[in-house]
Amino acid sequence: MSGTGNSHAIVIGSSISGLLTARVLAKHYDQVTIVERDCLPEQPQARPGVPQASHVHALLTRGLEILLQLFPGLEAELVAAGAVRVDWINDWLLYGIWGLAPRFASGVQSYTCSRHLLEWLIRRRLKEFQNIRWQEATQVTELLFDVNQSKVIGVKLRSRNQAKTENDNLPELEAELVVDATGRNSSLPKWLEINGYDSPQETVINSFLGYASRWYQQTENSEFDCQGIIISAQPPKQKRGGVIYPVEGNRWVVTLSGIARDYPPNDEAGFLEFARSLQSPIIYETIKNAQPLSEIYSFRATENRLRHYEKLSKYPEGLLAVGDAVCAFNPVYGQGMTVAAIGALTLDECLSRKHSRNYHLSRDYYKQLAQQLQIPWLMATGEDLRWSTTSGGQLNAMSRFIQGYIDQVMRLGVDSPQLHQRFIQIAHLVKPPSALFAPPILLQVLLSFSRERMRLHKE
Repeated sequence: MSGTGNSHAIVIGSSISGLLTARVLAKHYDQVTIVERDCLPEQPQARPGVPQASHVHALLTRGLEILLQLFPGLEAELVAAGAVRVDWINDWLLYGIWGLAPRFASGVQSYTCSRHLLEWLIRRRLKEFQNIRWQEATQVTELLFDVNQSKVIGVKLRSRNQAKTENDNLPELEAELVVDATGRNSSLPKWLEINGYDSPQETVINSFLGYASRWYQQTENSEFDCQGIIISAQPPKQKRGGVIYPVEGNRWVVTLSGIARDYPPNDEAGFLEFARSLQSPIIYETIKNAQPLSEIYSFRATENRLRHYEKLSKYPEGLLAVGDAVCAFNPVYGQGMTVAAIGALTLDECLSRKHSRNYHLSRDYYKQLAQQLQIPWLMATGEDLRWSTTSGGQLNAMSRFIQGYIDQVMRLGVDSPQLHQRFIQIAHLVKPPSALFAPPILLQVLLSFSRERMRLHKE
């Protein structure tokens, strides 16, 4: 711990992003307080503040790398708790836009487990830190500013068990830094406006996707020779997709999704029929006789939402936002936890420079974070903008060219392990999209375009 005396930082919310932020702050501040609205469970289980936690939560390969960097030894704990190690190509049946993808040992690996388990393991590790304090069943009601309204110096708190009273009578907690990790429904824009600042501009791109999930006991099935199954929607006609996702306890989380308000039902017969309607009936065939372990959970708050804090000309020091409070993705693409981990590393780098002369932490942090968000944002919104029913944006000429190029890569990848591996590496954020334009890949794609043009010309 490398604090500077009696320095204190506050994290509002114990989401995955909030937990990773607290881990980073513990390196730079003498004390870190995590303020959480829920009473946190002692075991891996659902809690009210994370209504989507019972759905599939994927930890991409880059996300795993960062977690192991922040928490050495976490891999052994994942294994001991029953998390499933997977090769994202060899161990999955992937039905993409162009059909069934090839399977081979790729080295693109991670672990699959429930969101409940991963969050619990991280909390358990953080509770070993002497300088991290937990304030549960407590809500932040407003920010505290200095006399010049230029710097946040703390927060006002209310116990969830406390009757609502005038804010003037609420307890206060002071800190050098306050970090908002409260997710999509962050109150930070409102708090800024109340205190004389502009709220950030927002970009919202919504494909009106909804999904439903149910947990099953894994079945003994000789035909199921993989760890999991992913079936993608197929623009512009097939709006439906699904996944069988292995988690601890020899269980599957089965999530079905539909775009353009083609929502999966939450009754058993409708859920199964929806599964049977996908481009392959394999998920239906796998679960039709499996033992359900839960009700069917539905979730529809799936819009991509980016708050442009980096564009604000005036912003108070001592205040930051992280994770979904800045950028929330359509969850179907599985980027959220990994991007939160990338954001934690970005914050760590910025905090390492916070004692430099004339250094503006918030300005530098939001600028760097905006750069880190560009690729996952374009990946998620580019997919959603394939659908004419998506609101909030449209592809420009360059974006349409890139999308067409990627489509060709995916099409060729059905028969080319090299191309498919490169695409999966980019999807898991371990390689930049520029890797798709390496000369051997570029040549294959251009030759394919040329053959397609010749075919169309003959016709």
